[in-house]
Amino acid sequence: MHRCRLSDGQTGRCRARKNVGGAIVPVNYGHVTSIALDPIEKKPLSRFFPGSMILSVGSFGCNMDCLFCQNDSISMADERNAVTKYISPGELAALAMKMVSKGNIGLAYTYNEPLVGYEYVRDTAIEIHKAGMKNVVVTNGAFAQNTLSEVLPYIDAWNIDLKGFSGEWYKRLGGDLEMVKYFIKAAVECSHVELTTLIVPDENDSPEEMSELSSWVSSVDKRIPLHITRFFPRRDMLDRLPTDIDVLKMLAETAKENLDTVIIGNI
Repeated sequence: MHRCRLSDGQTGRCRARKNVGGAIVPVNYGHVTSIALDPIEKKPLSRFFPGSMILSVGSFGCNMDCLFCQNDSISMADERNAVTKYISPGELAALAMKMVSKGNIGLAYTYNEPLVGYEYVRDTAIEIHKAGMKNVVVTNGAFAQNTLSEVLPYIDAWNIDLKGFSGEWYKRLGGDLEMVKYFIKAAVECSHVELTTLIVPDENDSPEEMSELSSWVSSVDKRIPLHITRFFPRRDMLDRLPTDIDVLKMLAETAKENLDTVIIGNI
């Protein structure tokens, strides 16, 4: 997203890509920080193989800088301080296959921002498909067309963070609303898509903004599920209170005026 101009040996803002001998390479390729077998609903996906489990894996790095990040210990880490274990794409696919007996349907790329190391997502997703399993990506969607095109053919489902509907809010978080909107529209053409909006008090919690957000989503496809989730104090927003549950309910009702499926989570 940032198209960093890096000198030899310099790492980009995402902390996951580096100039090595004139080539920009993913230094987090295969370096796994977190792995767990999760319910599919935890991604969250409510309309994609509900009741199933999915092996979930994360690395380090992120191309945004959210003040409320819940996984900043890995999203904000780099190759110097991230605690990782190298797992090749083939090894990870084999591990996913071993979990089939426990209800596993495939692999979810999550926890940090997986597409800062899209090459690993692409290569592993190919192996997962060879094994007849499913690929899921949980992403902020703040990526240009070239990154999306590298992985889109291999991804069966996405949960994409739509962090609000204000360009100014996205700017504060180090992102680009228009880029995310393009990403969502492109992903919907090829894959199952669900969206998540974390409601931060006094930032993106107005009914007017939710009305605009849900109206735009409806213009893409009113069947796209929208997950409205609750903010809890994290990282640089420890001075805020958790989102009022009544506010979540009110915003959900607003979104339901435009969308078929609106789900309140994290309460």
